[in-house]
Order: sequence, then C-alpha cells, then structure tokens
Amino acid sequence: MFTLALIGRPNVGKSSIFNRLLGKRVAIVHERPGVTRDFQEAQAYYGDMPFRVLDTPGLADPETSATHPELAKQMQLQSEAAIEEAQMIAFVIDGIAGITAFDEQIAKFLHKKNKSIIVLINKCDSKKATQTTEYDVFSLGFQTVINVSAEHNLGVDALYEAIHPYLALEEEDVVKDRPLKLAIMGRPNVGKSTLVNALFGEERLLTADMPGVTRDSISLFWEYNGQKFELIDTAGIRRKAKVQDTVEQLAVQSATRALQFAEIVVLVIDATIPIEEQLEKQDLAIAQQVVEEGRGLVLALNKVDKINHLPQLMEHIRNQLNYQLAQVRDVPMVAISALNHKNLEQMLDMVLELNKLWNLRIPTAKLNDWLPFMLDKHPTPAVSGRRIRIKYITQVKSRPPTFALFCTKADDLPSSYIRYLSNGLRDDFNLPGVPIRFIIKSIKNPYDQ
Repeated sequence: MFTLALIGRPNVGKSSIFNRLLGKRVAIVHERPGVTRDFQEAQAYYGDMPFRVLDTPGLADPETSATHPELAKQMQLQSEAAIEEAQMIAFVIDGIAGITAFDEQIAKFLHKKNKSIIVLINKCDSKKATQTTEYDVFSLGFQTVINVSAEHNLGVDALYEAIHPYLALEEEDVVKDRPLKLAIMGRPNVGKSTLVNALFGEERLLTADMPGVTRDSISLFWEYNGQKFELIDTAGIRRKAKVQDTVEQLAVQSATRALQFAEIVVLVIDATIPIEEQLEKQDLAIAQQVVEEGRGLVLALNKVDKINHLPQLMEHIRNQLNYQLAQVRDVPMVAISALNHKNLEQMLDMVLELNKLWNLRIPTAKLNDWLPFMLDKHPTPAVSGRRIRIKYITQVKSRPPTFALFCTKADDLPSSYIRYLSNGLRDDFNLPGVPIRFIIKSIKNPYDQ
C-alpha cells in the first residue's frame, strides 16, 4: 500500500497533519516539543483509495541531542525507519518560525534518499503570521511545495492531489489482478440465464420458458480476451406490488445485493414485447438503480431473431432512455440473441470499453484547462448580487468518475449547473453511458475577517 511519511524537526505540526488526514484525533498534539516519541501509522483515504500515513517523532535537533542523547538517538532511528518504509516523504516546515539551520540539515539528509519528496509549509493561517514563502523553500532544492494549515484545514486538498497519481497507479494494479464483476439483470423470463450459459459455453444454469426459475444470484468465473470475469446471474425483478411470495422477495433482495457488488451491469430486455410496452417502468427502475449505485450500464436487447422491426425498436428505446434517464446519456445498447449466440462478442467488447471509461482518470491540468471554457460559455449564477466563483476542479476517484468542485457559496450552486458541467465532461472527455458524480466543496479566503 502507498505510504506517506511525515518528517521534520519536532513541533512543526506533523501530528496535526496526521490527524487531519485521518479525519480524527489519533496522535497527541501539544505545543511542547517532542510529545511524539514513536512513529505511528494509520490508514487514511482519498475518496475510496486507502493509503498509509506515518507520523514520526521528528529528526533529533541539536538541543535534544545535547540534553537527552539517548532519546535523540531513538527519535532519529524511528524517523529513519519511517523514511525507509515510505514511498513519499512530506517534509514539514513551520511557516511561522521560518526555515532554520536544522531544516537545511534535514533537507540535505532527505536529498540523499531515493524518495519522492514534497514540502509542507504548515501553520499558514494568515499573511501576518507566515514567515516562510514557497520561494524560500525552493532554495532547499525541492520542486513540490504546498502551503497548509492543519489546524484550519487549508491546503489539504493540494496535498491529496500531490499523492493522487501514486494511489491511482496502485488502484490500477489491483484492478488488473481481479475479475471484472459483471451482473446480468432484468425482468423475469427475458433470457438472463440463457445469456450466461451462452457466454460460459455450457448449460451451467437452469433455463425454462417460464418466469422465476432463477432464485439465488449465481456467480460463475470465466475469461474473455484475457480479461477475467465474475458473471453474476440474478433473479428476475418485478414491481414490488407484484412480489407477494416470500421466496421471490428473498430472490429480489439477492439480486439487489448483487448489484451493489457489481462493476458493470448488463440489463437484458425482451425484444419480443410489443414496442409500446418496451422499457416500461420496471426496466427504467432497474436502470435507475444501476446508475444510482454508480455502476456502468449496458443494454442488451435479447431475442432479436424473433422480430422484424429492430431499427424502430432500438430508436424507441434510445429515445426513452435519453428522456427518462437523462443523467446517463448514450447508454451502450446491443441487439443479441442469447439462444443463437448472436452479437455476444460485440456485447462483451462494449462491457470492456465501458469498464475502461468507468476506471478513467482525467489529469487535473486538463480539467482546469477545460473549466474556464465551460465558465465562459455559460457563467455561474449570482446569489445575493454576487456570482458564484468556481476556482478549481479535480478528479478524486474513479469507479465511477467522481470530481471535486471547489467554489464559493457551494450550497447555492444549482443542480442544473452541475448537470451542465457533467454533460460537458461527458461530451468533451468521451464518457458515454458512465455515471458521473460531483462533490461540491466550499472555499473560503483565510484572510477575510
């Protein structure tokens, strides 16, 4: 797991930053230097991506070495052990005290380590108090410098952004090693189990020309074009009002749980149903549930070998989807025949492509080049005579793509404007059929009184 170590002389605020990253008070914080004696570790999260944080006692300064030589030696060993374990070092400097001679010694020591290093100028609460500038720190030879205030939660988002690329690489490695969880869902008797049997290559699941044959959600492990799959066949889901039998109720609950663990969902629709009844409320309810869970959605129109009006049917369903499910435009749709194995590879290729988009990460630089264009094209609304100012956007996670938007008056940013940005992302970064989520964060000027 990616590990970040907080290094610096005593009493520069390492434990405060440690607590801030964890979102709770774990390490003891006090004005007295040297309160932290051992390095401790804990698991923090950026979005849903975990990482380790190591809080250290600080590299022993000359005063501690002179008065408590044995303690200073142990503090040094603890800090050096944390450095060896970490992939990235956060070198913390006291922004009020400024750069000391001992900070310069620590900088020389860290330059000898083959580690990624960022510098955090802590206690940047006000212009008056801060004595250390980024330009002062650049003289120490480090490229990445971030102003933070652990006490007032300033600059922490920039710290997250600095470690984000390392977390993304680790997440990609984990994703490659595990099977893609693909759930097959739909109303009863639309051919879900027949589809799974066709993909699996044998009559693995019971099928019959009657609804309700499948009760439990069944998982099968299988591989296609080098991609491992966990295929999950689920029970047919009818409207709640029609589900009276206790066993059927349990089957529907099992299907709902399967959706929560899936990554991509294939919603199977029976093409032989009259066109005016296609994509009825229950299909839309399932699709809506898939989107709300943040899963990728592919529509599979089954039994197309039994109809002769396919183009009109696909156009009707597309129009219905775009109207009823506006938050996810251009859902991938494929016409298949599970019984005759028609277009199954095309469906799987759509699943794999959608999975790539579901895992997509857009660099922050590209997003913030894109944002001014969107703001110029359609300015934000004004609240109480002052326009909402959107300052920054970054992607905080994938699966599904989730973006943090930093702005003034965050609570007043209307949902219509968020939809405008979401549609812009979908169009400009080619994200058809993928749920997009936004986290709106308020920014305040720390110097405003």
